[in-house]
Amino acid sequence: MDATTARQPLRTRSWWGWGWTDAHPDDAECAAMGALIPGTLARPLPVPAVRDLRIGGPAVEPPPSLAPLVTADPADRAAHAMGKAYRDVARALRGRPGRIPDLVARPAGERGVADLLDWASAHGVAVVPYGGGSSVTGGVEYRGDAHRAVLSLDLTAMRRVLEVDTGGRAARIQAGALGPDVEDQLRPHGLTLRHFPQSFEFSTLGGWLATRASGHYATGRTHIDDFVQSMRVVTPAGTSGSWRLPASGAGPSPDRLFLGSEGALGVITEAWMRLQERPRHKASAAVAFTDFDAALRAVRDLAQSDLSPANCRLLDPGEAALSGAAHDGSAVLVLGFESAHEPVDTRLASAVSLARSHGGRHDGNTGGRGTAGTRGADAAVGAWREAFLRMPYLRDGLARMGAVAETFETAATWDRVPGLIDAVREEVGAAALRATGHPATVNCRLTHVYPDGAAPYFTVIAAGRPGDEAALWDDLKAVAVDVLHRHRATVTHHHAVGRDHRPAYDRQRPGPFALALRAAKGALDPHGILNPGVLVD
Repeated sequence: MDATTARQPLRTRSWWGWGWTDAHPDDAECAAMGALIPGTLARPLPVPAVRDLRIGGPAVEPPPSLAPLVTADPADRAAHAMGKAYRDVARALRGRPGRIPDLVARPAGERGVADLLDWASAHGVAVVPYGGGSSVTGGVEYRGDAHRAVLSLDLTAMRRVLEVDTGGRAARIQAGALGPDVEDQLRPHGLTLRHFPQSFEFSTLGGWLATRASGHYATGRTHIDDFVQSMRVVTPAGTSGSWRLPASGAGPSPDRLFLGSEGALGVITEAWMRLQERPRHKASAAVAFTDFDAALRAVRDLAQSDLSPANCRLLDPGEAALSGAAHDGSAVLVLGFESAHEPVDTRLASAVSLARSHGGRHDGNTGGRGTAGTRGADAAVGAWREAFLRMPYLRDGLARMGAVAETFETAATWDRVPGLIDAVREEVGAAALRATGHPATVNCRLTHVYPDGAAPYFTVIAAGRPGDEAALWDDLKAVAVDVLHRHRATVTHHHAVGRDHRPAYDRQRPGPFALALRAAKGALDPHGILNPGVLVD
């Protein structure tokens, strides 16, 4: 038994919603949340059951050589039919999950992946690579009927840290390793990848690489791209393996072709990842602002300083109230610093002082941890962290009440950020009011900040249209995407393109690059079996 097997808790993943089944709000909690939103249902929708989907038999059978890797179990197939976006949850609650994959495969190594792709190419079977299944943009589902059958290629049996170079602070890690798998296996070496997206518990290294996920750091090394040394990718045309190097100027980077490719060009099987020593010194603080625009200027100055906070998340008044970080109408800036080598209190004090120069209020209380592990307390920071992890479960509870509760994110340059935030609040809120007759909540926080811009992350909560909740969200998202396009803000900073963002992505990317991407798709996947509909047609 390896360390990852010993660690696995005896809990059940939800096939239709986020996370663990035992962590979802019960009926009473759902009803209490729904009562706060005018226009929601009188009682929660029932938790959906796989047996009600009436899943038929698969359209294909694998050859005997691959049969040990493949299952046609209905519950397994249902759990691999969708990701975890609001529209996925809303469809599942109404018994409309979309096309169920015919088979689910769990190869244990690269050879199995290659054999499965060879078989699928020869038999016209679509292959949808699947990590932890936490996609929120339609990245792990099949839409349409161009292929006779669909295979969900689940990589989570490939979850080992294969090799650790302590001197070079790097590790070779299989793509199916979930976030906790990675950290558990690196901990004995005193090292960490320290990439903690909100989906950390339920997402994989391969998923992070395929979607260019962002993680723990709000400044500096914000994306998984920054930690990649080399990658191995299995394609129908062969296996791509880049050299492990600290840096290279030898032409276009082969890794860059596959980072963010979302399984449309190949299946990422492993990667050498840059690591760091585990931090021993931490400190955090919360700064309140009466003026949100002043808070934006403070965050911009922090991003342009050399302080490099690990956490620099600005919550607008609505988001601060929703998370419990403030209840007096203030915006809240959550700051955090960490280091493996030296105390960070001085850097935190400098950041707080800078924030105060823009009108921020700080009561002098900070949360920190030194080498001895002593913990301070900061109620606002703690409330934000707890809400951050709990929010996906609450979203599903609101979905059971027929409410729309979802997020979307973007990034723009500083000169566009204030106007972008105002326009999204106004136009999405107005669209929800027109569609439902009830006012909506549209909140914003900055999750990642850069010297030249920031990544606003929006939360939308509104009454739904009974039986038509997913379509309502699609309408609201379309309004939001139009606002992003007018302000030249990206359709996604870190949630990937998937199928939901394809129209906006097609508008955003340059024409010559689209031609090159289509050519790459044709060369690497000549039968068009890999995640059809993602990135290119």
